Amino acid sequence: MNSPAPRGRYDRSKRAARKRKQSRSRLRLPMRYLLPSTLLVALLVMLMLRGYVHNEFQADHRVRPPAPTSQVPKEVLGGGPVIDARAGVPRTLRIPDNRIVLTFDDGPDPVWTPKVLDKLKEYDAHAVFFVAGNMAARHPDLVRRMVDEGHEIGLHTFGHPDLSYQTSERIDRELSQNQLALAGAAGIRSSLFRPPYSSFSYAMDNKSWPVTEYIGGRGYLTVVNDTDSEDWKRPGVRAIVERATPKDGEGAIVLLHDSGGDRSQTVAALDLLLPDLKKKGYTFTRLTTALDAPSAHTPVTGFALWKGKAFVSAVAVSERITGVLVVGLAVIGVLVLARFGLMLLLSFAHARKVRRKGFRWGDPLMRPVSVLVPAYNERECIEATVRSLVASDHPIEVIVIDDGSTDGTAGLVEAMRLPRVRVVRQQNAGKPAALNNGIRHARYDIVVMMDGDTVFEPSTVRELVQPFADPRVGAVAGNAKVGNRDSLIGAWQHIEYVMGFNLDRRMYDVLGCMPTIPGAVGAFRREALERVGGMSEDTLAEDTDVTMALHRDGWRVVYAENARAWTEAPESVQQLWSQRYRWSYGTMQAIWKHRRAVIERGPSGRFGRVGLPFVSLFMVVAPLLAPLIDVFLLYGLVFGPTAKTVAAWFGVLVVQAVCAAYAFRLDKERMVHLISLPLQQILYRQLMYVVLLQSWITALTGGRLRWQKLRRTGAVEAPGGTSTRTPQRAAAGSGGGNGTGRRPHA
Repeated sequence: MNSPAPRGRYDRSKRAARKRKQSRSRLRLPMRYLLPSTLLVALLVMLMLRGYVHNEFQADHRVRPPAPTSQVPKEVLGGGPVIDARAGVPRTLRIPDNRIVLTFDDGPDPVWTPKVLDKLKEYDAHAVFFVAGNMAARHPDLVRRMVDEGHEIGLHTFGHPDLSYQTSERIDRELSQNQLALAGAAGIRSSLFRPPYSSFSYAMDNKSWPVTEYIGGRGYLTVVNDTDSEDWKRPGVRAIVERATPKDGEGAIVLLHDSGGDRSQTVAALDLLLPDLKKKGYTFTRLTTALDAPSAHTPVTGFALWKGKAFVSAVAVSERITGVLVVGLAVIGVLVLARFGLMLLLSFAHARKVRRKGFRWGDPLMRPVSVLVPAYNERECIEATVRSLVASDHPIEVIVIDDGSTDGTAGLVEAMRLPRVRVVRQQNAGKPAALNNGIRHARYDIVVMMDGDTVFEPSTVRELVQPFADPRVGAVAGNAKVGNRDSLIGAWQHIEYVMGFNLDRRMYDVLGCMPTIPGAVGAFRREALERVGGMSEDTLAEDTDVTMALHRDGWRVVYAENARAWTEAPESVQQLWSQRYRWSYGTMQAIWKHRRAVIERGPSGRFGRVGLPFVSLFMVVAPLLAPLIDVFLLYGLVFGPTAKTVAAWFGVLVVQAVCAAYAFRLDKERMVHLISLPLQQILYRQLMYVVLLQSWITALTGGRLRWQKLRRTGAVEAPGGTSTRTPQRAAAGSGGGNGTGRRPHA
């Protein structure tokens, strides 16, 4: 007979297996964040790239005043507009007589460059375009057109800084990035260069000349001008033509601009200048042609070509994404303001209706009701839950449906021996099955449902069932409130519950399209539940699912603001993620399940064309776009305009604060918790965005989301101020439930 393995070896084996399992869990955990995080990082990179090519990242608008010329060679000061310092000994070149080299700086511009090119093509003239790299990267099609139509391209740096202020490293970067843009746009490199803010060769001084020498050493031919049209001053068409016309048939390099502002006068001047100079015998040609020199263009191949194409493509993507984001920001801005305005208006109307003197749903309803408490491993909370129900001032029976708990939840309730409290045991089957089982055991025609970790006030049941005096009412939503609001996460959820949920419910009540009866506190007419088939297991948001089904069946669903229930909200980011992930995904499932209501008639069609669009817009689409407000806040802080960006962001925050303050006033809550509202908008909104994005991904990829069991502490404060967690249970250990009465099951 084989002897058993030593106990120590067995324990070590179990510990090793447990560590391997935990290690795999740690490896799997970040995967849920991977795609949303990747999208956020990619978005940030695209915005940074957009800021860079729009010269918002390292813009330098300084222009150096004139300096002494003692270090500039006399040959340069008295020479031509083309400076060749490539061989170490500088020399200058002039354009031969009767030849003109038209040069255009600062482009390409999507508005003016095509018009300039059209004029040049009309008069069969060629020119040199000194393009800025950031403009070339954004408008590569115009650079390609320049090359295809026989024009010459020169460099004008990437971001147009005065190079006399820059280091050699910055100068090299300006040149290389300019070449990269040219390679990506037209597949070429160029050996021509014009410094920003340059003019004539005799204007070289002790600050600009060292830059020219350095650039010559890098293999570039520096091109200034000897005929300045001064079109950048916009002096008028006739003045531009006069200043751009050489004297006595001399050759010239004429300075013009195709970007940097309104160039309509430049375009109009070309209509006069080109035919006039042609009549005088001038030829409009490329610079290298005028000098009888080899072409300034060199084809780019191999890795350098693909690198340039990748850069230009990335810029194009960043431009499109930014355009979409701007539209999205405008949409979310309109939605946010419209939603807040609608909430305030309809909530005010709701408050006036329910607080109107003499308002009643009908005769006071005092007949007994059944309260269902689905519970799975709720030992930490169940005693306080049941005791709060027994203290109710309305006649009730309490049915605790134990969904296969393993922590003695059912036994604890039975040991309490409270009147009007029954325990129904079942094998673990999930919350919908537990509720349906409870409905079968219920004695009365009105059924109240709650979670096993929730505490009712004495008046909650009474307030919850009064609307059933109206025979058209099929269900009533109560007012769920966060009990553990002392932590930062709890305070944020408290704001969300009061403002985002209860203010919404007032709005939806007036519109007649309440989307959800909260699982923590809701009541149903038994007949209505039976007509829609009870609680469904088709979605992970059975409360939203059944509420939509009731609307489609023609029942009214209303809100009872004084039916307060105190629930324990998740206290950690991980638990909050699990809960909201399930809510978001379940809501999307419910919307999809009831989508045919949009095309149906009667009550179903009315809900489908009012309720479903509202829920989809405000609970699924708008929250996905909301972080754009914060994204553009960061973008504005980095790239500007900072003051306007901050003012706009605070404007939205003020609107939210006004809505939140009004919601707190309606709910008679202390305003002190609104202190954390700005931080909530920055951090909490991002978490909700990632949760919703993950839900979208799960839905679109056909994934199935399992129920997440949340750990409860039983620390919610009862209305009287007594903690729901007794010392005995605290010493007994954890084992808290998930607040849903349901656990994962096959």
